[in-house]
Amino acid sequence: MTDPLSQVIQLLRPRAVFSKGISGAGAWAVRYAEFGEPGFCAVTEGRCRLAVDGEAPVVLEEGDFVLLPATPAFTMSGFEPAPALRIDPKTAPPPDREVRYGRAEGPPDVRQFGGYFSFGSPDAELLVSLLPRMIHIRGVTRLTQLVRLVGEEAGRDEIGRDLILERLVEILLIEALRAAPMAQTRPGLLRGLADPRIAAALRGMHGDLQRPWTIPELAREAGMSRSAFFDRFVRMVGARPIEYLLSWRMAVAKNLLRDGGIALDEVADRIGYGSASTFSTAFSRHVGLPPGRFMKYGGANPITDVQP
Repeated sequence: MTDPLSQVIQLLRPRAVFSKGISGAGAWAVRYAEFGEPGFCAVTEGRCRLAVDGEAPVVLEEGDFVLLPATPAFTMSGFEPAPALRIDPKTAPPPDREVRYGRAEGPPDVRQFGGYFSFGSPDAELLVSLLPRMIHIRGVTRLTQLVRLVGEEAGRDEIGRDLILERLVEILLIEALRAAPMAQTRPGLLRGLADPRIAAALRGMHGDLQRPWTIPELAREAGMSRSAFFDRFVRMVGARPIEYLLSWRMAVAKNLLRDGGIALDEVADRIGYGSASTFSTAFSRHVGLPPGRFMKYGGANPITDVQP
């Protein structure tokens, strides 16, 4: 069975970057600036507060896991009032040991392990838009174990370290997304996959990109009338069905072009276009430059991203 969620994560190309231990005691608060990269943490002991901009504040307890696919600004604190220490993760040097906030002596009120990683895909913004803005999961031991494994591997300097970290982060992402409570999710891929009828249409699209899908055909996959399917798809996924299909086709095309070694007409055929010229026209309109130039520059903007 086609798994759209796994396909999206594979195209995101997650890469492990940094992880650390954090503890706090007494009165403490830390205000992190907007980061843009995905961040995560698992609470291994005690409790603290988390206030992510644009989301309702939550209390994190031992065993909780949080994933922020694009990490907006947020504040983490204890339960006593305290001025917030401001940190910009884009400029702050990464610590080489556990960070302690608040009272330095005695046992901590909370201990957690977390960090951030990056997405290798230039299309990350498009794909991340399909995911929840914040995922808070309680009581899934496997996620805490995975976070510990990421931390342990990040601290090693052995052959194969980067590859192992990439695979661990992929697993961490999939585990977190499939454990995410649907009540927390905004319209997007997760909410669509949680709806059996819309999921059937999504699996059809992802499983057969070569097929010239139409709204009536997708509605039949979902076992619904055309109008009911269209309205429900937009409500669940946040995009019209053919718009979603076009975006996914172009994301796959860009991935094929970046990897190279494949003729343009074969790329066109794999994503459902009858000819290279038809595909080139659609690609240029969607991306802003023709496939040949996109392939030449590896997906970078030839004006702003490539030095002469």
